[in-house]
Amino acid sequence: TRLFSPSPPSLPCRSIHIVALGNEGDAFHQDNRPSGLIRTYLGRSPLVSGDESSLLLNATSTVARPVFTEYQASAFGNVKLVVHDCPVWDIFDSDWYTSRNLIGGADIIVIKYNVNDKFSFHEVKDNYIPVIKRALNSVPVIIAAVGTRQNEELPCTCPLCTSDRGSCVSTTEGIQLAKELGATYLELHSLDDFYIGKYFGGVLEYFMIQALNQKTSEKMKKRKMSNSFHGIRPPQLEQPEKMPVLKAEASHYNADLNNLLFCCQCVDVVFYNPDLKEVAEAHKIVLCAVSHVFMLLFNVKSPADIQDSSIIRTTQDLFAINRDPAFPGASQESPGNPPLRVIVKDALFCSCLSDILRFIYSGAFQWEELEEDIRKKLKDSGDVSNVIEKVKCILKTPGKLTKARGGPGPHSFSAVESSFHLANSFTAFNCLRNCKTYQARKPLWFYNTSLKFFLNKPMLADVVFEIQGTTVPAHRAVLVARCEVMAAMFNGNYMEAKSVLIPVYGVSKETFLSFLEYLYTDSCCPAGIFQAMCLLICAEMYQVSRLQHICELFIITQLQSMPSRELASMNLDIVDLLKKAKFHHSDCLSTWLLHFIATNYLIFSQKPEFQDLSVEERSFVEKHRWPSNMYLKQLAEYRKYIHSRKCRCLVM
Repeated sequence: TRLFSPSPPSLPCRSIHIVALGNEGDAFHQDNRPSGLIRTYLGRSPLVSGDESSLLLNATSTVARPVFTEYQASAFGNVKLVVHDCPVWDIFDSDWYTSRNLIGGADIIVIKYNVNDKFSFHEVKDNYIPVIKRALNSVPVIIAAVGTRQNEELPCTCPLCTSDRGSCVSTTEGIQLAKELGATYLELHSLDDFYIGKYFGGVLEYFMIQALNQKTSEKMKKRKMSNSFHGIRPPQLEQPEKMPVLKAEASHYNADLNNLLFCCQCVDVVFYNPDLKEVAEAHKIVLCAVSHVFMLLFNVKSPADIQDSSIIRTTQDLFAINRDPAFPGASQESPGNPPLRVIVKDALFCSCLSDILRFIYSGAFQWEELEEDIRKKLKDSGDVSNVIEKVKCILKTPGKLTKARGGPGPHSFSAVESSFHLANSFTAFNCLRNCKTYQARKPLWFYNTSLKFFLNKPMLADVVFEIQGTTVPAHRAVLVARCEVMAAMFNGNYMEAKSVLIPVYGVSKETFLSFLEYLYTDSCCPAGIFQAMCLLICAEMYQVSRLQHICELFIITQLQSMPSRELASMNLDIVDLLKKAKFHHSDCLSTWLLHFIATNYLIFSQKPEFQDLSVEERSFVEKHRWPSNMYLKQLAEYRKYIHSRKCRCLVM
């Protein structure tokens, strides 16, 4: 009798996949070893049918290129038995993809080894068992220890006996390995009829029956699920179409203000060397935004406001304003609003002034490049240090010291008054502020800078906008640098080029101030969707494309974050928003809004403004609507079927 009495499977036409791994042969008796464990079982088991020649389908494998040997037979009369036997563990290194697929698809795994080959056992335990363990998926595992140990006498404590005993795999080691895998452990002293047919065969056939019953149960569940509604299944709701992706335009704030230095537009200050030769042209608003020295020089602040003797002394030692009408070149200047003439007293500083201005206009963060440019012009190291210290004094915040080395210190500027943002976009600014690597290479004072201090302030203002009965002062240099329409307006043959007071129509004061805030700071934060749409219209009027993209992204983000209940109850007219976006050439936003209406069809189709869609827009929405009309029809039919008498419980 067998150790187990398997019952035949309940359903025919099944298959069982067995993967056998390991070499059960004795390394010391390779010539006289019997046939392998799996092949011996297939040949002697009464439940397995198949002649000897048909069992071995792949017998061309060699040691140089080991592969899985495949056996096929029939068990229980009509169950297909497929066995993949791998006697060489190196297959995992040479063809791990095939090995992983076979292990993943196995119903039973057999791991076999010889008890007298301890080296191979530890190699399998340390290298391959962890890999097999990760690939297992609730598959039963049988560990078969084959062979008779060569030292079965009582253990001895002498070194020789300890050495001999260490060459065999003990029962404890095999049981421990079985516990790690959750496997069944067997010891087969020989490959005879008892150990193969009754012992190993009984355990293997038990797991074969378990695998067949599990497959039968899974098939019955699937069949029951498929027949539960007599072939009528609930409709599957498809996923809505992906919304169009709106890519934000990269910031060109830094480039705009850098180009202002070279285009020579709206220049209101000219620097001269001690010999009264023109050196460079600049703009008061930019220089005052960077330095309290220039604020003091151009009377934006008084010495009482500064209260820092070092800044006052630097201003007096470096610069002097010349208002002499007989100054050389004065006759060629515009008599209406001539640029202010500033003489640079320090000849060495004056020779590097163009590089210093380029450093300021390009963002004032390329400190290493400025030092390198100064060293190239001034060969003497003492002169270089002298000029660099003067630059640090110009960038100093009142009452705070600058670093001795490495450029301006982390608090060289105040966060409110003396700030000048010459960086990338506001988003990039936030990312860079959190980057320690960037902070290690760039002066930290730069991150708190912006032109916002001069926004809507009369200081240095040279143009005034009249909006809704109120006035808004501004600075031509910033407007020309940031807006091409205003650059053409102030430099062309237009009335605005010679007028100080400029009326603005069709825009509210709040919207125009938000527009100026973007020009000055490269950032904006609308209060809501309506204000963002008004700002988008203003940006389209002045052809500031990046501000249009920012407003589009704001509107899209706000609408996407609204839950369905809020969309159904809100008073915002989405169709009117769509028409405004189309009228003002906001193609990205109008396309997105059409998809948004189609995706939320059940909400917006109930609103009165839905009827205001054009024929073309209505056709697009109906084509891309979600959920689709076909799904709603199928759902109605399914609900009708479920509530009919055919599907009611007969007991209840």
